[in-house]
Amino acid sequence: MESGVRREGAQAGVGDLQEKFAALSHAIHGVILGQEKVVEDLLVAALARGHVLVEGAPGLGKTRLVRAFADATDLRFGRIQFTPDLMPADVTGTTVFIEGAGGGRFEFQRGPVFTNVLLADEINRATPKTQSALLEAMQERAVTASGTRYALEEPFLVLATQNPIEMEGTYPLPEAQLDRFLFKVQISRPDAATLKRILLATTGAEPAAPDAVFSRQELLELQRALRAVPVADAAMEYVVRLVEATHEHALVRLGSSPRGAQAMTLAAKGYALAAGRPNVELEDVRRALLPALRHRLLLSFEAEVEGADPDAVLQEILKRVDRGSR
Repeated sequence: MESGVRREGAQAGVGDLQEKFAALSHAIHGVILGQEKVVEDLLVAALARGHVLVEGAPGLGKTRLVRAFADATDLRFGRIQFTPDLMPADVTGTTVFIEGAGGGRFEFQRGPVFTNVLLADEINRATPKTQSALLEAMQERAVTASGTRYALEEPFLVLATQNPIEMEGTYPLPEAQLDRFLFKVQISRPDAATLKRILLATTGAEPAAPDAVFSRQELLELQRALRAVPVADAAMEYVVRLVEATHEHALVRLGSSPRGAQAMTLAAKGYALAAGRPNVELEDVRRALLPALRHRLLLSFEAEVEGADPDAVLQEILKRVDRGSR
């Protein structure tokens, strides 16, 4: 009897989370049109306490998407516009000397990284040295300055935007930093019907920001709920096979790190909860494959010659693994 009560309580908890997820998604879609998949990926990553790299050409709404998420979750929002002359201290903060009546003292002035949702806008326009200033904050959720460690308030999410690397005036992100992003999502050009809806929504009266769907504390509770989602051995082994296969593909010079396997597992939990299911299915793992691993593969020179991209390689890996499972 007691186990039945616990099961019913778990199902109710999943239902509540699904309702909150749907409400948050609806609030963001009121501002961002035609990017349903991107919005879902962003929300799943946030529930998994993961950072997101959003790539797309200028003018596709990357910055607007991040701001809409911050508004809908009632979190403190900070923004850094990355430029070639940006310095690491402009990101994390710096120690300054302050004079007073009783003498001077050194005091740490906190930078814009001390927030809940940090928009790192056009992150690949800054030099690798400045990009690396975010590494500790993204991994340890803390900043060290002059030997003192300053913890960042939870939740802390870095939502970085970048233009395609082929565009002039951009720098490639260091592999170590790319690996800190749970997801890399890509915003595509809207079709004609969606473009018309965008024009109708944005060229008249100024659109209102989305209302806050839930508080900071509720988001923390949702993050804890995601961690509690069980993953069956079959789904866990499926993740392992997919990650191992990235090291065996002929067009891959360096496959996914263990952090990629962790990202796929956490994301699969998020997709399960978004669908109202209390456990992970193989389809949830497949759904997480591209956003979790596309930025973690280093392709070979032969892949560049053939014009292959990480998404195409991962799709081929998925087909091979699925054929081998039969």
